Amino acid sequence: MAELGLNAYRFSISWSRVQPTGRGPAVQKGLDFYRRLVDELLSKGIKPAVTLYHWDLPQELEDAGGWPERDIVHRFADYARIVGEALGDRVEQWITLNEPWCSAFLGYGSGVHAPGRTDPVAALRAAHHLNVAHGLGVSALRSVMPARNSVAVSLNPSMVRPFSDSPEDLAAVRKIDDMANGVFHGPMLHGAYPETLFAATSSLTDWSFVLDGDMAIANQPLDALGLNYYSPTLVSAAAEDAAGPRADGHGESDHSPWPAADDVMFHQTPGDRTEMGWTVDPTGLHELIMRYTREAPGLPLYVTENGAAYDDKMDADGRVHDPERIAYLHGHLRAVRRAITEGADVRGYFLWSLMDNFEWAYGYGKRFGAVYVDYATLARTPKSSAYWYAQAAKTGALPPLVTTTS
Repeated sequence: MAELGLNAYRFSISWSRVQPTGRGPAVQKGLDFYRRLVDELLSKGIKPAVTLYHWDLPQELEDAGGWPERDIVHRFADYARIVGEALGDRVEQWITLNEPWCSAFLGYGSGVHAPGRTDPVAALRAAHHLNVAHGLGVSALRSVMPARNSVAVSLNPSMVRPFSDSPEDLAAVRKIDDMANGVFHGPMLHGAYPETLFAATSSLTDWSFVLDGDMAIANQPLDALGLNYYSPTLVSAAAEDAAGPRADGHGESDHSPWPAADDVMFHQTPGDRTEMGWTVDPTGLHELIMRYTREAPGLPLYVTENGAAYDDKMDADGRVHDPERIAYLHGHLRAVRRAITEGADVRGYFLWSLMDNFEWAYGYGKRFGAVYVDYATLARTPKSSAYWYAQAAKTGALPPLVTTTS
């Protein structure tokens, strides 16, 4: 990162490394790992941006019921306080949760992510407890850190578009928008769930797990909002003989991550695709930034994830050329710049990801990195996109669409 001239690095703390059972005092060896990482980053002039939770739940907490159970909100607050006390004197940028939609709906609804459960009511309960845990986590961090520190959350909102302008398709957009976006930004930003979400899921639950005071807890003032974006979502009303939503880009399962939404059909959006099968569409990022500029006026925004997986190969000269990723970055950074010129307060952009890494259910089969990792030797080789991205980071301008290798 120092050689590339990058000035910030977003990384996640492993709850299990710090608190293996999710309870009790911290394991200092685990915290020391992160203390060393933070110190090394700062010594290189790189600003650390810490995410507390990126889906790795201590097994004992899942055995006790996981995110669908109420007790976990207090366990998360304790964990946030522990990490805030250990690192808050040197880390100024904090994120409570990364993509809580995935934790709730892919973990407990479709089961394509750990813990692999397939209960739509459990998914909704998990979403609510993630909202409450976020609020308690914000308060816990602020109770132990300097006031100068910034506390945020990283959501992965869907840019939901209708297949047509028919009333049925627009109703499908409303339903998915509530379940993808409003279920989190409603409580976190506005202190309430959308009433239309309650109506859409009334056949499953009466939401009695929402307790008095929960919305006030979830609706903590934030210093910034992180937005993760990869591809837009295209939906319509489902035909009567449809089997339910499946082509939503979130992995294959016989179970839907969208509770009570079998009347919605997901469609592949047109355009070039990445190795994940996701459409390359920078307009979705621009629209998302402008939407949240309206949703949360005055709240600074960060693009905390954006990037693409491609089938990268090392050539005979030991170089990795990835012109597709350069084109992807060029288009999406241009979309961010357009949003800024239209009044969006975007303070930063984090590429997903610095290095090829473990991609959850996909293991090591999908390469998102700007740096190529040889998994047999762990040797790291910057790809062409790394040099292109470094030039953009250093100059604040978009380099030309050429493959740079040094």
